[in-house]
Amino acid sequence: MKHTLLLGSQSASRQRLLKEAHISFEVVGHNADETSCATGLSSLQEIVQKIALEKMNHVCLPSQGDVGKIVFVLTSDTLCVTQDGKLQGKPVDKFDAIEKIKAARGGARVGTAFCLDKKTYKGGQWVLLKRIEKFVHTDYVFNVPDECIDRYLEKSLGLSGSGAIAIEGFGEQFLEKLNGSYSAMVGLPMFELRQALTEIGFF
Repeated sequence: MKHTLLLGSQSASRQRLLKEAHISFEVVGHNADETSCATGLSSLQEIVQKIALEKMNHVCLPSQGDVGKIVFVLTSDTLCVTQDGKLQGKPVDKFDAIEKIKAARGGARVGTAFCLDKKTYKGGQWVLLKRIEKFVHTDYVFNVPDECIDRYLEKSLGLSGSGAIAIEGFGEQFLEKLNGSYSAMVGLPMFELRQALTEIGFF
């Protein structure tokens, strides 16, 4: 039986990765408050894992389903941290994006976590059958010269990317170094996701 993954993310990069891997998915929303998730947490791993779980806890599933129906749900989050320990999320505006881009020249780390649930409809609600959580980090140097920043922001997904970094497409030419998972830096660690989907019975 072929399943469709319910993706609790509006990220164009994550959707592209799933499409290229020929993993059938449908985008669903969530109403999680991501801004409160870092409170009391210190490590990159703790923060992104908590945000991914918070998204899962607030994902918008169908209000009703057939008894015994199985769904597979995926949520994820990506954040960067600079060498001086500053956490970098999505830029709030162009000026913030420029600051984040310049900070990445000295090297940084990106961390992506995902939460994958298998649920069934029982007793008038969605019941968790199995959950897999993974975290993957990647170290990188992303070097956009001053004279290229405006064009980079115009031609890439940098304005919507964690740390204003988008290494796919136009942004590839500014990726100086990468040590770790390319797809985790894009927004979804595909090797680990494939393993998790296999383990949870999606394929």
